[in-house]
Amino acid sequence: MRIRIPLWTKFLLIIPVLWPASAAAQALGLAPAQVVQTFKPGVAFEFALASVNNGDQPVEMNVQITDFWYNNKNEKVFSTPGTSPHSAANWIQFVPEHFEIPQHSTQKMKAIVTPPADARGGYYAVLFVESKPKLTFDKTKDGKQVFTNVRVGCLVLLTAEGTADYKIDLQNINLTPPSGNQGLNLSFDVTNAGNTHVFPQGRLAVLDSNRKLVAKAESEALRTLPGQKNSLKVYWTGKLPAGNYTAILTVPYGNEGIETRSLPFSVAGP
Repeated sequence: MRIRIPLWTKFLLIIPVLWPASAAAQALGLAPAQVVQTFKPGVAFEFALASVNNGDQPVEMNVQITDFWYNNKNEKVFSTPGTSPHSAANWIQFVPEHFEIPQHSTQKMKAIVTPPADARGGYYAVLFVESKPKLTFDKTKDGKQVFTNVRVGCLVLLTAEGTADYKIDLQNINLTPPSGNQGLNLSFDVTNAGNTHVFPQGRLAVLDSNRKLVAKAESEALRTLPGQKNSLKVYWTGKLPAGNYTAILTVPYGNEGIETRSLPFSVAGP
């Protein structure tokens, strides 16, 4: 069993509900913000989490688990457990489900996951920790009272061991050579044609006519769920003298998979 928690996801603060811009909205956190794990079908496992209260008051918290997917606009969707493709929400139980975090303190928790024996590919859920709504001094335009609460979450990305099919398709590759004050732009679409999540990243190397490396750049790595289509961009801000060049696009994604494209281009003289 393998757990990978990216360093860049230390805390995730989901949108506060009707929360004014105050220090209180920044006082609650959940760590880790993302769990990426491989599991054995039919074998239960667990992982640890911690809710942090950096505020000056104790906070009552409740746990909610939802599915995680995307809609036809490629927007994130948090839906009722069991309603989205590749749902993992019904497999997960939080312990404890209700608790109070003292001021300047941390509440440790664990998520117990019981996957079915026929699990194949990737499965997804979000573990939310939500504060109890409290009355504020604010009022709506028609004079009604306003309650606020804060919701923080951990994204869970699971893959059934030995069943993952890693595959991506690249489309709409477009390279704009540098000219004047404009740098080199490379854009492309990537579709996850496999059955589990991948993290494709665009890496660009530019060779001159003598096959010498003259430029390189890379995009961010973008989480892409099965069937999902995302757009990636690579931008290089330098200048190149007039001549013929070859751009080598390399896109690593999952399980050591790599897609490569060769893109000849020219830079015109002044």
